[in-house]
Amino acid sequence: MRARIYQPARTAMSSGQGKTKHWVLEFAASAPREVDPLMGWTSSSDTQSQVRLRFDSKEAALDYAKEHGLEVTVTEPNKRKPNVRARGYAENFAVDRRGAWTH
Repeated sequence: MRARIYQPARTAMSSGQGKTKHWVLEFAASAPREVDPLMGWTSSSDTQSQVRLRFDSKEAALDYAKEHGLEVTVTEPNKRKPNVRARGYAENFAVDRRGAWTH
């Protein structure tokens, strides 16, 4: 059985890093989805594709996969560079500001 281990990205609506510290093991679909001709709903007989397991570390996820004999693909996250200012948020309103005021 195939699975994927990855660290989820932050949501597009937030600049924070919440819910991005854990690792997720997600099973790959082993059966294709089918469209119901009457209602148009998609369904699948594969229930493992609905399972997502969360782990505190990548090593814990790899240990679980090895223990259960899963074939895994690990996707490393693209970390963004932290934007840390010397004086913090108050720098936006400083009287000795060197750059042009933009608002």
